[in-house]
Amino acid sequence: MTEEERYERARKRVRELRYFYRSLGTYVVVIVVLFIVDFASGDGWWVYWPALGWGAAVLLHAIRVFGPGKGSEWEERKIKEIMDRDEREGR
Repeated sequence: MTEEERYERARKRVRELRYFYRSLGTYVVVIVVLFIVDFASGDGWWVYWPALGWGAAVLLHAIRVFGPGKGSEWEERKIKEIMDRDEREGR
């Protein structure tokens, strides 16, 4: 893998992380504001509906970003495995 390919892979990963943390931050701020509005209105608790719905979406995003196979150790191990196999087969 060339230096440029490694750079692009790292850049893509940083972009994924940035979008996830931005999404998480937005979720926290909006849910806190909705909680305050819900508390101030005194009409019963409804804030948990958007918190659960949007929270599920944030959870799915986290799984996509941090889930199985997303660690750099796994990627490096797989790259080494494929390179070793190719070397054994004379490619």
